[in-house]
Amino acid sequence: MGDMNENRRLLIGVVVAIPILAVAWWLGSPLFLDTEVNEEFPLSASAEIPDDMTAEEVEAEMEKAAEADDVTVTDDMPQETGPTTLSAGEFAGADDFHQGSGTATIYELEDGSRVLRLEDFEVTNGPDLHVFLTPGDGNMDRYVDLGSLKGNIGDQNYEIPAEVDVNELDAVIIYCVPFSVLFASASLS
Repeated sequence: MGDMNENRRLLIGVVVAIPILAVAWWLGSPLFLDTEVNEEFPLSASAEIPDDMTAEEVEAEMEKAAEADDVTVTDDMPQETGPTTLSAGEFAGADDFHQGSGTATIYELEDGSRVLRLEDFEVTNGPDLHVFLTPGDGNMDRYVDLGSLKGNIGDQNYEIPAEVDVNELDAVIIYCVPFSVLFASASLS
């Protein structure tokens, strides 16, 4: 009978330990694992997309053209205006433990869409980090969640929904959703 109780206790201990270890890994692993992302600024950002092509097809064609040998052109090329910088700012950490650096820039593309670009970006990693646009006054009741942070290191792009008024949102924050903790922020001007 003693062996039966000991086996039961061992089984209960294993059943309890597995979820605890899984949660501990989810919480702790980001502190010593980095995720690096290096997205290029879209070459097709300023391109006019033909009706019979997708943005991905235009991007592929432009990448192919960029790799081709240089060609001497004698005719004047029309001037392209390209993306327009709407606002930019430098990241700073929230405290001694939650550090961040790099640049956040909001661009308006020729088609009127907007993108948030993080460059030379690095932030302390953590569980379920998101990229938020917020008012500069820190009012977290009026934030726009641009999605999960793609990586805690590297250049990355986030599309800004058309209905978002970027003039009312002048800060970018990196925010840990499950624990409501600010990791880094950048004031935009």
